[in-house]
Amino acid sequence: MTPLQTIEVHTGDTPRATIIVLHGLGADGTDFLSFADEMKLAPVGPVRWVFPRAPVRPVTINGGYAMRAWYDILGTDLVRREDEAGLRESITQVHALLDREVARGVPAERIVLGGFSQGCAITLGAGLRYPQRLAGLVGMSGYMPLASTFDAERAAANAATPLFLAHGQRDGVVPLARGTAARDQLLSAGQAVEWHDYPMEHSVCMEEVQALQQWLLRVLRQD
Repeated sequence: MTPLQTIEVHTGDTPRATIIVLHGLGADGTDFLSFADEMKLAPVGPVRWVFPRAPVRPVTINGGYAMRAWYDILGTDLVRREDEAGLRESITQVHALLDREVARGVPAERIVLGGFSQGCAITLGAGLRYPQRLAGLVGMSGYMPLASTFDAERAAANAATPLFLAHGQRDGVVPLARGTAARDQLLSAGQAVEWHDYPMEHSVCMEEVQALQQWLLRVLRQD
């Protein structure tokens, strides 16, 4: 399987933690580069920010137009018409990316995996199935993929991993109800979820960035 292309930003030598951010449909690894400047994470020590680029593939709902996508969108029903093969391929690629970070000297428990929209779906799908304990998972404006297999496939190692979930109250792309459904499924499974919703559409707001910064400091800070 072809390794994912990545863009990286290092805040110092010898990273003590890694934060991986997965972009949304049709976007690119550059979408969240600003996080590396906006997040004030000095107490964590040097951080390696990794921004993977999804493969280019035809997207059915967009008339088959090829764009960067973690999986195909077959229709507006994101549950009954899932691209399971595409989802699982991207989950495998993200697992390989996590393995690479561990091999580069950052322990799994010092890695945060996060994403926006499609990137959120892959974050939840990959992170909760990863066999080593991660520091935390971040889901922005997304939903739970492969929800029916979650209980059977979730990794015990990440059963207590904290999650940060945020969503726009006026999101017309991934409705708020999909985000709250993911939250409720995770809470019922015993995951530690910090939930935020904001009066915005399918986007990220400054209040969300500030709340995420505080959460990252809590899960990554080493006193």
